[in-house]
Amino acid sequence: MHNPNHKLISVIIPIYNEELNIATLYDRVSVVMKSLKQNYELIFVNDCSKDSSLFLIKQLALKDSCVKFIDFSRNFGHQIAVSAGLEYSSGDFVAIIDADLQDPPELISDLYQKINQDYDVVYAKRRSRKDKNILKKMAYKVFYQLLSVISQVNIPLDTGDFRIIRRNVVDQLIKMPEQNKFLRGQIAWLGFNQTFIEYDRDARAAGEPGYSYRKLFRLALDGIISFSNMPLRLATISGFLVFFLSLVIICYTLYSYFFKSSTPQGWASLMISVLFIGGTQLMTIGIIGEYIGRIQNDVRQRPLYVLRDTNIQLKDK
Repeated sequence: MHNPNHKLISVIIPIYNEELNIATLYDRVSVVMKSLKQNYELIFVNDCSKDSSLFLIKQLALKDSCVKFIDFSRNFGHQIAVSAGLEYSSGDFVAIIDADLQDPPELISDLYQKINQDYDVVYAKRRSRKDKNILKKMAYKVFYQLLSVISQVNIPLDTGDFRIIRRNVVDQLIKMPEQNKFLRGQIAWLGFNQTFIEYDRDARAAGEPGYSYRKLFRLALDGIISFSNMPLRLATISGFLVFFLSLVIICYTLYSYFFKSSTPQGWASLMISVLFIGGTQLMTIGIIGEYIGRIQNDVRQRPLYVLRDTNIQLKDK
């Protein structure tokens, strides 16, 4: 039973093929939430899992009224799943945690204690990673360093979506209409009073990672393009550089033609110039196209996601 004198904490858990982790995750999160002696709800957002994740979640919901679920009509992606959880959450505080148990649920208690020290956002910053994939660890490091250099917003390094935020921050996030979500960047952009807690990130408990290299690349691209105009500036700068280089080549060609006894054969230099200029133009068009594509997605005004099923009533929102 909910105590009306207690705060409500919503825990958002995006799910994609996590049947091996759901039971352990539920047990660990439940123990933590009960220890806080506050009202709570666990919102599992099923991103069209192909295994028995949804069945397991529905079984939990039958025996525990604190368990809520949202089931997507198709796979919309991790960031959209978290966004749906934010929209359907009712908590005074909202925690976000992945289901792979790399982020320890026990840290939610520390996050909650910290946010009660007059903060609006407390995020978990990775002190170390126990990921076995060295290539992926290097890719993360390069991405965060690159983002810190080119981003127009100070996005904390070595952080994911694991954090706790107040309702006023959630309300502002829900108002952000962009289709290509990069929530940690959006939260940083909002400002408010933010701090962090450091922790050591564990290896995945079981199952396969939900983020493939392709999905990680798309997420990195969303982060860079959503919070930096640097790629457009680089395209402009490269255009000017190619233009001036072309002028130099033209001047050299004219000089050779009029003032040298033998004109150069020119095949190699011509091919190099054409390929270099053509490649730069295609790269520039591609960069501009990425920005235009995101504008098109937002202009369509399609819903961010489509639900197949949920046990969250509108009056509970």
